[in-house]
Amino acid sequence: MSALQAPLPTLADCLLSAQAVRRHSTAIMSLAQSGKARHFTWHPERMALVSAYVTNVIRQRYPDLKVPYHSRWRHFEAGGVDRWSAVAREHGLDAHSARLERARARVDLAVISVLLDAGAGPSWQYKDVPSEQTHGRSEGLGVASLRWWAAGGLSSDPHHPCQADAIGLERVLTADLGVAFQVSDGNPLVGLEGRANLLRQLALALKAHPEVFGRPDEPGLLRPGHLVDTLFRQSPSGQVRAAHVLSLLLHTLGHIWPGRHELDGMPLGDCWPHPDAPDGWLPFHKLSQWMTYSLLEPLEDAGLAVVGLDELTGLPEYRNGGLLLDLGLLQARDRAFHTTRWAVDAEPIVEWRALTVAILDHLAEAVRGELGMTPEQFPLARVLEGGSWAAGRQIAQAKRPGGPPPVQLDSDGTVF
Repeated sequence: MSALQAPLPTLADCLLSAQAVRRHSTAIMSLAQSGKARHFTWHPERMALVSAYVTNVIRQRYPDLKVPYHSRWRHFEAGGVDRWSAVAREHGLDAHSARLERARARVDLAVISVLLDAGAGPSWQYKDVPSEQTHGRSEGLGVASLRWWAAGGLSSDPHHPCQADAIGLERVLTADLGVAFQVSDGNPLVGLEGRANLLRQLALALKAHPEVFGRPDEPGLLRPGHLVDTLFRQSPSGQVRAAHVLSLLLHTLGHIWPGRHELDGMPLGDCWPHPDAPDGWLPFHKLSQWMTYSLLEPLEDAGLAVVGLDELTGLPEYRNGGLLLDLGLLQARDRAFHTTRWAVDAEPIVEWRALTVAILDHLAEAVRGELGMTPEQFPLARVLEGGSWAAGRQIAQAKRPGGPPPVQLDSDGTVF
């Protein structure tokens, strides 16, 4: 091989991409369209009903159709309270001169909050004292993580509470997380230990990649927020592709996920075997894509233009996937599917998630048709927010007391 030839990407490299998520999921969708998917049947005659349902939810939630990105920032606004802006004002991050540090702080917050965002369980709640509101599920997790971070719970520097750094993260004890999230026997949180471990593993990942998470002028300070500086260095034009942000996260944070598959020593993250998938693998990278969506606003606030949003995929989690099951667009071949408690790597779950990714692309197209919008005007990130995630929650609440999903999952707090 000549010195000018770059080495061919390995299968592991290929799997760590948004392109692979879409391509591999589409292969499973092709089987479903021909009636050959192992665990589910596809009912395209119900697409009009589902797209109308989602479009109605969008119009109810955003009558002006000005839908923000699907991201963690929506949860910080739970109950109509703009908590982030209040925190930024309190800590002097709202000034124009603080633009770069504000973006770093927002990336710190988004990264740790997303890592803490897997399903909370039906009974956990968080009482937000400043707003006198109580929230559960994703909203509660978002508000709790914001309050913990803003109070300096993840910073090693008491003079700079609004940051998350490697030293602060590696000190996190499960008990600390429990106190911050108001966990008790009467207020249990699913996957508490798994969440705390993710933060400690994040510290190790920051240390392993100082070229991404460090800064030459502050070599000892390793923060997720220094990703902003790295992307500016890598993007002299000021434009960065969403898929590049995801790839950077996948290649630097891949080691934090516990008990995952590896290829040639490279951790694959949220990627699972399936006998009918290309190369035998179905990659999803759900939390990493959710993190990427949640970095769009901070990066844009910093002055970067994030392009190619629809290179990212829909998120294969239980609200989007539950919507498809609850409205009959997908139907399980085995009726016991809905009464069985599944591990996240079970073949039916992996197939359901792949079909969710592929169908969300079809659903987005149908929704745009109803709204009279183009993909540029209404990217997938807005369809999800408007949108399919909210519709999944709404139909679940209509069908089952408390609104649990139509699938029973054993989650360790790191996938769903």
